[in-house]
Amino acid sequence: MYDDKKMPKAVTKTISQNLIIENREKISISGVLDVESFNEDSVIIHTDLGALFVKGEGLKMNRLNVESGEVMIEGLIHAFNYQDGYGGKVKGTGFFSRLFK
Repeated sequence: MYDDKKMPKAVTKTISQNLIIENREKISISGVLDVESFNEDSVIIHTDLGALFVKGEGLKMNRLNVESGEVMIEGLIHAFNYQDGYGGKVKGTGFFSRLFK
């Protein structure tokens, strides 16, 4: 029998995120809170599910919609990974938020 104190607590907030990668040349990401840094070799994006690191060559951001939380990046994509944990970053404190104030 399971003790209620040992059962994991469910996440109360509904989190939805999509990553769509097309032929390692384009990645579309939803659930984006902020873009912390961007250059042609790497991108750091803060999402509802934590920080997402995208690595590649010749990366360029073709679409950034802060209101809908969508980003599209094109270039040769080598890898992507999440930092452990949810969120962890306050919305509106990254590079693009400071640039467009």
